[in-house]
This record gives sequence, structure tokens and C-alpha cells, in this order.
Amino acid sequence: MSERPLIAHIVFRFDYGGLENGVVNLLNQLPQNEFRHAIIALTEASGFRERIRRDDVTLHELHKRPGKDFGAYVRLFRLLRQLRPTIVHTRNVGTIDCALIAWLAGAPARIHGEHGWDTHDADGKSPRYKLIRRVFGVSVDRWVTVSRDLEKWLIDWIGIDASRVVQLCNGVDTVKFHPPKSVADAPLRAQLFPEGAVVVGSVTRFQEIKDPLNLVRAFIEARGKLGTDGPDLRLLMAGDGPLRAQALALLEQSGCAEFACLPGSRDDVAELLRSMDIFVLGSLREGISNTILEAMASGLPVIASATGGNLELVEPGITGQFVRPGASGEIASALLAYLRDPQLRAAHGEQARLRAEQKYSLAGMIARYRDLYLSASTR
Repeated sequence: MSERPLIAHIVFRFDYGGLENGVVNLLNQLPQNEFRHAIIALTEASGFRERIRRDDVTLHELHKRPGKDFGAYVRLFRLLRQLRPTIVHTRNVGTIDCALIAWLAGAPARIHGEHGWDTHDADGKSPRYKLIRRVFGVSVDRWVTVSRDLEKWLIDWIGIDASRVVQLCNGVDTVKFHPPKSVADAPLRAQLFPEGAVVVGSVTRFQEIKDPLNLVRAFIEARGKLGTDGPDLRLLMAGDGPLRAQALALLEQSGCAEFACLPGSRDDVAELLRSMDIFVLGSLREGISNTILEAMASGLPVIASATGGNLELVEPGITGQFVRPGASGEIASALLAYLRDPQLRAAHGEQARLRAEQKYSLAGMIARYRDLYLSASTR
């Protein structure tokens, strides 16, 4: 049997998303000679699994049904007894009850990560979810957050002792995500948009907490104000979810559908970002957004809602602009400002790239998680 500690990463569903992308980055980058990994999806896993580049990672689906499915927790207990992980790492409120199962199954170390906000608890103040975190949190040895905002929330609202909480900010691969070096470095742009177009884009889940319709409305408003003499503004929104059909309908009703591309979930995110000129993330709440970091590394100015971890990533007037959550008119105004001042757009993009390189390197994130896991595995 291998002497390398096994880390079992438990997620609700292993699908396209920032949290899951962070898990994949960890698995692909952590030293292979130091750790083994297993991914456990409480429900199921999608084709997102193809992003794992290691051949020694096992993936397990428990097919938990909606609501109270106690059988899924029995299956989890049996799986953990079979795998015997040294560390079980759960993430967000949807899996925190699994920390108790891990303790019952004899896992020596339990880590729980809080990565952002959910539609059902957008401000993190639900008494029910506070109780869930406090009850099942008794089984957690160490809490990990991606932002100072979440760290403060865990300590002040949930009541977790500060000594048990550590902030580990996400990192971005600045080699994979980079500004286009030439026209040939962004072939998708030439395929999707006419020469001279200014492309505003986003990579997001089409769910309420992400408020994707916010950007769609802003795009429609900005195009209306530009008229026929303004720059040729185009929209590129990658991602999927229940609100995608509504976004397409809004574009169709406004007559803007021909100027927009909503290709669904994609694996070529780096190339999509190199096809954009401005990045927008108008979420209602955010932890630390991987897509904002990827956009910054790609040399894009960022328009973001002034909430959560966004406040830590974007420097207004230097790397981008803030807008109030839900304020599509403010997004439209920020877009128009960038459209009318290409030099400002370029300057903010250059500073965003520099900030990503200096403060949010993937290597730094991997080193911090390596230290966390080594410490937990030798307790």
C-alpha cells in the first residue's frame, strides 16, 4: 500500500464551476510523490472530470437523491472505510454534514472549505444554515476560506474560533491564461466576431446568485445608447444553467441576438478570454472568483459587482470598475466608458495582468495548500 497520504475531496456535484476548477488545479499541481487523491461527488460528475491530468485520481459518484437520502450517507461511510483517507476535505454547506460521516468513519483529519455564497443563502445569514455549520462544524479540525470577507463571516457570524480558520486565496495559472500575443493567438475571435468589434464577455454559471441577466440587460442598454455610429459592441457569455434560456430570450426580444454568442459550457476558457476586450462579473455575491482571476491574467479590465471577494481582487480606477449588485445601468455606463476610451481599457488590462502575476500566482496557492495538507497529515 502506498505511503502517500490520501486526500478525499468531497463536493456536492463535480461539474463546471469555480470551486471544482480549484479542486482540479490542486490535484494537477500538488506534488504527485507526496499525496494521493480521491474525488467524491455526493450526486454525480460531468465531463468536467476530463480536466484532471493525473491518472492516479479516483472519482466516485454517490448519486444522492434530492431531499433526505440517508442511503447516500451510508454509501459514503462505507466508501470512506474502504478508502481510509488521511484527510477528508469537504466544501461549502452542501457537504459539511459529510465531515461528521468522515469522523465516524475514522478519518484522522477533517478540513472544510467555504468558497462563496449560494442562491438559497445569498447573504450568509440564514439561521438554518448557521445552525447546520455550527452543529456539523464540531467534526471539522480546520476551516479554509478563500477571502477575508468569508473569514470574517465565519468568525463573527458562524462563531468559529479564529485559531481554526485560515484564509487561502485562489491562484491563477498565468502561463495558460495570458493576453493574446498576436491575432493568431485568438483564432476564436476571428471566427465569432467581425474585425473591429469590441467584445464584452463573461464566464459564469447561469444561476440566480451569479445574476447573468444583469450583464445581458447592460449589453442591450449599451448597444441602444451607442446607436449606429458607435463601436460595434458584441457579447460573449460562456457557461450554462437554468437562466441561459431566459438570457437568450431577452437578447432575441431586444433584437440583439445576432450580436451575442452564448456557447454554453466550454473547456477552452483561456482562448475565450483572449477573444474578449472587457470582462464583466455582476454577481449578487462572490467569494474569490476564479474567472475574475483568469480574466485579469488574460489582460482584461474587469467590471465587477462590489461584493465579497471582488473587493479584494479589483482595484477601481486601476484594474477595473465596481458597480452595485443588480445595477445593470451601472454596468452599461462602465462599458460605454471603456468603449469610448481604448487607452483606458488597455491600461487597466495591463495593470490587471501585473496584479495577477504579482499577487495571485497558482504556484503560491499550491504551496499554501501543500503546507496545510502536510500539517494535517502529521497531526
